[in-house]
Amino acid sequence: MKSIGHEIETLVQKLTLEEKASLCSGLDEWSLKAIDRLDIPSLWMADGPHGLRKAPSSDVGGFGGTQHPSTCYPTASALAATWDCNLVHEVAKHIAIECQALDVDIILGPGVNIKRSPLGGRNFEYFTEDPILAGELATAYINGAQEQGIGTSLKHFACNTQETQRMMVSSEIDERTLREIYLPNFEIPVKKAQPWTVMAAYNPLNGVDCTANSYLLNDILVKEWGYQGIVVSDWASVYDRVEGIKAGMHIEMPGSAGINDETIVAAVKSGKLDEKQLDKLVKEILTIVFKAKSMKKEGVIFSAEKHHAYARKVAAESAVLLKNNNETLPILVGKYRKIALLGEFSITPRYQGNGSSEVKPTMLDTVKDEVQKLAGNEFEIEFAQGYQLNDDNNTSLIPEAVAIAKEADIAVIHVGLPSHYESEGYDRKHIDIPPAQVALIEEVAKVQKNIVVLLTNGSAISMQWLDQVPAVLETWLGGQAAGGAIADLLFGRVNPSGKLAETFPIKVEDTPAYLDFPGLNRKLNYSEGIFVGYRWYDKRKIETLFPFGHGLSYTRFEYSNLTVSKSQISSDESLTVSCTVKNIGIVSGKEIVQLYVCDKKSRLIRPIKELKGFSKVNLSAGEKTNVEFELTTRDFSYFDESFSDWVAESGQFEILVAASSEDIRLRSTIQLNSKQPLKIEFDERTSLREWIQYPETKAIIFPVVEEFFMKMPHEFEGELIDFKIKNDYFMDMPMIKYHYFSRGAIASEAIAAALEQSKVLVLTH
Repeated sequence: MKSIGHEIETLVQKLTLEEKASLCSGLDEWSLKAIDRLDIPSLWMADGPHGLRKAPSSDVGGFGGTQHPSTCYPTASALAATWDCNLVHEVAKHIAIECQALDVDIILGPGVNIKRSPLGGRNFEYFTEDPILAGELATAYINGAQEQGIGTSLKHFACNTQETQRMMVSSEIDERTLREIYLPNFEIPVKKAQPWTVMAAYNPLNGVDCTANSYLLNDILVKEWGYQGIVVSDWASVYDRVEGIKAGMHIEMPGSAGINDETIVAAVKSGKLDEKQLDKLVKEILTIVFKAKSMKKEGVIFSAEKHHAYARKVAAESAVLLKNNNETLPILVGKYRKIALLGEFSITPRYQGNGSSEVKPTMLDTVKDEVQKLAGNEFEIEFAQGYQLNDDNNTSLIPEAVAIAKEADIAVIHVGLPSHYESEGYDRKHIDIPPAQVALIEEVAKVQKNIVVLLTNGSAISMQWLDQVPAVLETWLGGQAAGGAIADLLFGRVNPSGKLAETFPIKVEDTPAYLDFPGLNRKLNYSEGIFVGYRWYDKRKIETLFPFGHGLSYTRFEYSNLTVSKSQISSDESLTVSCTVKNIGIVSGKEIVQLYVCDKKSRLIRPIKELKGFSKVNLSAGEKTNVEFELTTRDFSYFDESFSDWVAESGQFEILVAASSEDIRLRSTIQLNSKQPLKIEFDERTSLREWIQYPETKAIIFPVVEEFFMKMPHEFEGELIDFKIKNDYFMDMPMIKYHYFSRGAIASEAIAAALEQSKVLVLTH
């Protein structure tokens, strides 16, 4: 029996040059070209990632009312707050079932770009500020969809962190920052889940368009990570189609009305493009096309009611209880009777973000309706609009709301970001909610002590009013069933279990990218380097409003019995970390256990700690369980540009088990003894300090400089390493300068000989 690969090889041989070129771009907005004479079918792509957005025909964008209804699940910022890979897997599975039912082959998600700044207009569509969390959640999403026969598109590759000038601004970023922060979120799902497609970003990276960036698409994605799928462009992001082919960018979307097909053909005929390169990409495209068609399921239907009910569960799991002083929540019989529900969001839900991910929901809950349903006859609900979503400064509705709140036992104030505050296509100017909403909170606080603030927003906000309210519940953009989920949470039918996947700063000026966002002159400098999110706040000792990983519960959890499998490990060994978590409250609840690693002393500057693992556990009252993590060499490593490699450095590492990035519960220290070989390149400008940090190179340079240092004047004496030297001036001097400084006592020939010896060394440290 002939293999699929052989059949595709035969097909490619039968294709004309023009047909090959045609397969490298879309037919229209959403579909790929078919070649009927060879029975090569078309594929249909559709936007996601939190629900299917399929247009009824291929030549329309499919926004709003022009698309087929489908279930709108919570957006990525909400899903990330669950820290639950199993749940994200199931969400993707549900979306994939709807794709099968509506004849869609590839869903355009998940979005994993790192949240460099809370001002990013599309932050609601991305998971988190941390690459490990983003990578693991994306892996779960991809596997959930592709196990159902629906391809995914991991996006946007890479460093697409803002909307301002997104088609032209170049992300200027050093190699270490790229490797440690902005690539692992792609690397993890590529290696673990092999998405059928990866979407190349609009922006250039260090001056080279991502859609024609051979370093990204060929060297890293394929050669280093072993990617086996195809690369598609973000819509209308291609500038040089021939260079894109050379770089490994398979499909341009949407179609260019044949313009770039002709460009490819002309390039082959002129010798500018090797037809073998084109053939390779066409084979890979056809592999995905036939894989998709082989996994197509006929007659799939889905229950809109069941999917809506699941969306309600997901929205409840996404919510984060940020504050709950005096156990203000939940609202229980006997504790409260009369409830004031305030805020237009409760009757006009904002449940998703603006832009290409907008879904036409199959149905839609409101908070007011769902709260009234659950309240029944046991609670009295009175509603006031409080503000107008289309008028940020209008305070005329506040007096009515205050009067209702004054007579109530508890006030639930529903506020957040209107749709025009955050959207694909533009970035936020600040992180505040509208002034009229702030005024509503502050005025109600003057007459009511029991206040719950419900937040509807896609990303972090400031809260200058926080000290005036005892309880805050973050509900994000929770999808079409968010109203019911919020009611479940308020009345204690569901115990909040979400935790922040992004830091909430006190003010925007505290944020890492504040001075370099959104860039100037088509350049965006990532001047904060690896210090993104909690890494920045830790290192700069900046107080946060709420830290990364923070989230409360209606119960409490106790951590104990931290165990590490070894007190010392070598760089080729793994480490098992375990601890016990117990629910010491009176109701069932879920806890997200976070594992961080701290390098006690490093040759290069490193974050105070970095997330390396997480686990969500569900415990009944009084129940306890063991949580286990596995750490590998990579978890202890940093990327060293001088070696162009990940380096696991010998030394002490602290293992931190935490309830948030600022709430460390358990600690243990281990010793790492590195056996990693390093090929180091020294030159005449390498300093003495760099020479003596490795035993092998220290042994080479010591004889060259020893006599000179031993004869130095007394005022420079002082024991340091093996030299009588006290001043850092000498330690950081390039070696070639010693020839001049010593007036020839240290011969340049001796330095040159030492450099020759160092070239053959492989070092360990």
